[in-house]
Amino acid sequence: MNIVEERFVYADNAATTQVSEEVLTAMLPWLKEGYGNPSSIYRKGREALAAVDQARARVAGAIGASPNEIFFTGSGSEADNWAIGGIARALGKKGKKHIITSAFEHHAVLHTVHALKNEGFDITLLPVYDDGIVRVADVSAAIREDTALVSIMYANNEIGTIQPISDIGALCRAKEVIFHTDAVQAVGHIDIDVKAQNIDLLSLSGHKIHAQKGIGTLYIRKGLPRFPNLIEGGDQEAGRRAGTENVPAIVGLGIAMEAVCKGIDKRNDMIRPKRDRLMDEILKIPRSHLNGHREKRLPGNANISFEGIEGESLLLMLDMKGIAASSGSACTSGSLDPSHVLLAIGLPHEIAHGSLRLSINEETTDEDVQYILEVLPGVVERLRSMSPLWDQITGKHIG
Repeated sequence: MNIVEERFVYADNAATTQVSEEVLTAMLPWLKEGYGNPSSIYRKGREALAAVDQARARVAGAIGASPNEIFFTGSGSEADNWAIGGIARALGKKGKKHIITSAFEHHAVLHTVHALKNEGFDITLLPVYDDGIVRVADVSAAIREDTALVSIMYANNEIGTIQPISDIGALCRAKEVIFHTDAVQAVGHIDIDVKAQNIDLLSLSGHKIHAQKGIGTLYIRKGLPRFPNLIEGGDQEAGRRAGTENVPAIVGLGIAMEAVCKGIDKRNDMIRPKRDRLMDEILKIPRSHLNGHREKRLPGNANISFEGIEGESLLLMLDMKGIAASSGSACTSGSLDPSHVLLAIGLPHEIAHGSLRLSINEETTDEDVQYILEVLPGVVERLRSMSPLWDQITGKHIG
């Protein structure tokens, strides 16, 4: 009997990535025989500590930092919370109670600044316009004498637009304002040098770059004002984040960072043509719209809205065809509200509800792209045929 294998195309790498064989192979010894506690002085402990130190050096080298500026966290969200909340509370005691960020940041940033607002901080949310790009002039105009921190994401997690981080960093350094960037989506796709780009704090996450979930990093530039520890109770992470280190995950992150930050240009040259083909062909569907700047975006990101479509239904029907995609951030997949990112770039609610994010990588084949292009138009047509909203848009059954 012939068994036909079900077709599956994974196009949601912005949500998470598969752990690579290289990373898994590096982790396995530390899950088995290398189980020592890095805080112990006997051999197994010393070996584990050496592995952590080596991973720290690898992460630092990948972004142009020093190893003693790298602090391991449980996630990118944790790193965002620590960076923003820590600096704000430290400088707030000195009268600096103003924070600048953008209207379409990840919720790890937006929810943190909202919590700080409840503590008496003044928050400025910068616009991002219809192209999804923060203007340096807007950042400059927003900076005040009491500004403690500017936090602008490197690349947006939904529409993939890349921000002018080097220019913002130079501005903040000139104005003597601390600058944080959430680089969770950017690492591995863009060359990052925290020193050259005047970045003071940077957050990243392992599971976006083929490492495991549950590991991230906060880069803290040496010389910044000391801010509160994240977790009290031990000497780990220079005493700033207590808790026995997750040695396998840390080792895996070090390997992943080194791997993805090598040959970025070559890898992007492989991905961009496939992304461009997706965008060009999908935009032939009537009343479809590309979200965000066409060129200033991550190489694997295509975010398109369809009028007369509800995003959740679109994803479910694509899933039935073996295509895994997203309608926005994976962190808000349970929400029925339209994407705050799409609203921030000016889309009306009814169109923001009908977005599709396809995020591909170097493992996406031409056949995968072709399959998406074969399936998607029919799914859109079927959903529109059942949609009263589509009837209103096209003028059917009116009057």
